[in-house]
Amino acid sequence: MGKNKLQRFADMNTFTNVFQPTHNEVWEKNYALKGKWKQEVFKNNNPIVLEVGCGKGEYTIGLARKSPDKNFIGIDIKGARMWIGAKTSLEEDLNNVAFIRTNAELLESIFEQGEIAEIWVTFPDPQMKKVRKRLTGTRFLELYSNLLSMNGIIHLKTDSKFLYEYTSYVIQENNLNVDINTNDLYNSGIADDILSIRTFYEQQFLDRGIPIKYLKFNLADKRHFIEPDVEIELDSYRSFGREKRTEKND
Repeated sequence: MGKNKLQRFADMNTFTNVFQPTHNEVWEKNYALKGKWKQEVFKNNNPIVLEVGCGKGEYTIGLARKSPDKNFIGIDIKGARMWIGAKTSLEEDLNNVAFIRTNAELLESIFEQGEIAEIWVTFPDPQMKKVRKRLTGTRFLELYSNLLSMNGIIHLKTDSKFLYEYTSYVIQENNLNVDINTNDLYNSGIADDILSIRTFYEQQFLDRGIPIKYLKFNLADKRHFIEPDVEIELDSYRSFGREKRTEKND
């Protein structure tokens, strides 16, 4: 492990806006802040917006800057990346931002039922061969449904045609309520200040001529979901920093 990465991990232990639950805390589902994020961390009663797989925290911070009337939490397992967002938000005195270093599968150990108002999934690995790992798959939707308040919103922003089409099929199969559906966000006329927040990787996709897809939908009171039985063409290009997305190599 590089010296720079070691220093970042050390910094994370001192950052007041970073929370790193222990194995026992998430395994036994008794994390001390569960159900208490508004009162004990943000000191207000504003709605909580969660970014799952936040990476460097660019979108979490971008949202927090534009919506001071909401609380934002980025979650990711990779602390060295999250360090960037955590440090930036501290330097900017963004009191409506926090970061949690843990696996997305453990969200129910961290949050109480109905504690989250919105979930953002921004540019995740589409997991073309591993349906259980897709962050908009039925497994995760069941998880989200237990965390979201009534009519809580899910946003998907992605470069992946595969993930966009898969999520669209999931929505159709389960009769979910869709607010926005576009396969070319920046040519749709709907890219407002929030949707125009761009991460480093998003800009690289755009520079390569890859359109950004966006879905906004909600689960209402649904708790169980049906997996669509469909064949979807795989993404054939190589994303920056990711494995080549082909049937042969993925």
